[in-house]
Amino acid sequence: MGQDLILIDGTEGGGQVLRTALSLSMITGQAFRMTGIRGKRSRPGLLRQHLTAVRAAAEICGAKVLGAELNSTAIGFRPGAVKAGEYSFAIGTAGSTILVRRFRPIA
Repeated sequence: MGQDLILIDGTEGGGQVLRTALSLSMITGQAFRMTGIRGKRSRPGLLRQHLTAVRAAAEICGAKVLGAELNSTAIGFRPGAVKAGEYSFAIGTAGSTILVRRFRPIA
């Protein structure tokens, strides 16, 4: 992923840290690597809704992503240019819809 990454420790946070990092990365074009994703949660790592958010962000901006797997505790995200358009993502639960919808204002 290169040397110009912002390194983020996600141990203390939950999914909000990840979603914020994804949004800011897409807006600024700055790549990041996050480790310890949801590290202090009873089920650490990426859950289905977090993985959907990562994949949605990657599709919207053509990002290169490393580590985007269920239960992964680390990802790398290098955004490309945001592409306007209509997007559809299968989230799985209604409660998670608003979490992914966060990317709508960007696209």
